[in-house]
Amino acid sequence: MRLQHLHLLLSIAQTGSLRASAEAMHVTQPALTKALKQLEEELGTTLVLRTPKGARLAPAGEALAARAAIIVRELDRAREDVNWHVHHAEATLNVGVSPAAAMILAPPAVARYQTRWPKVRVRLLDALYPVALTQLRSGELDLALGPLPAAALGRDLQARTLIDSPQVLAARAGHPLARTRRLADLRQAQWIITGPQHGPGDPATLGGELWQDAPARIGLECSSFSTLLALLPEVDAVALLPKRIFDAHAANAGLVALPIDEALPVTQIHAFVRTDVPLSVPAQRFLDAVEAQAQRMRGV
Repeated sequence: MRLQHLHLLLSIAQTGSLRASAEAMHVTQPALTKALKQLEEELGTTLVLRTPKGARLAPAGEALAARAAIIVRELDRAREDVNWHVHHAEATLNVGVSPAAAMILAPPAVARYQTRWPKVRVRLLDALYPVALTQLRSGELDLALGPLPAAALGRDLQARTLIDSPQVLAARAGHPLARTRRLADLRQAQWIITGPQHGPGDPATLGGELWQDAPARIGLECSSFSTLLALLPEVDAVALLPKRIFDAHAANAGLVALPIDEALPVTQIHAFVRTDVPLSVPAQRFLDAVEAQAQRMRGV
């Protein structure tokens, strides 16, 4: 199996056509067909199905293409690493960030990082778990910042605890329940979820006993706290919000924290990296910057 075979399979998956793949790879269609036949004979199975509308990957081809994408990305990173060591050339870093990490932790860490490493282009990608961890495993992300998922992480990933993120229950200043002190009084409230179900922004995390008779009334869902901060002042809804974000934006947004007597959940933000692949130099330096910022925020 050659690297060309992997590029061939990925090209067919993308274009859905042998002819278009041949053009993209700058080879003749007979040469491409011959290479594909050699690969199928080597593996002893059909990888590509020809149809009147073009070509698509067979199940075995899809399985190989998933691995091929990781291999090709890792080879690209290997070349980038060598260039970095030899020439200190430009590099690109892909970091997945949860909504809380994007607003609380990433900005000061990125600012300090770019001062020290100006040739590295940092791409911050909105990434909710568990999707972020899937993207990390596939090599689409170099590392990810976010909360720890409820399910077991697996040996292929490592989580490093960064900061605690206490939460508040927020609503607009004139909300009828703005002075509520008991969680039980919120059973009939309308809620806004930020992020995925069962994540830190889901009222289900407040405890099963609260919702034993009926689930929370979810009226709106959003994937970012910037969207939540725009919505919450305009509707009669309640939402879980990281205290650091609330403290920074509540006054201007006209929000209040409900004076709940019961303890509210505390989310921990982690850095996630793969254990089977070493971080590139730029990625390791970025992780160092994030951990240093977390220490400052903890007062260490």
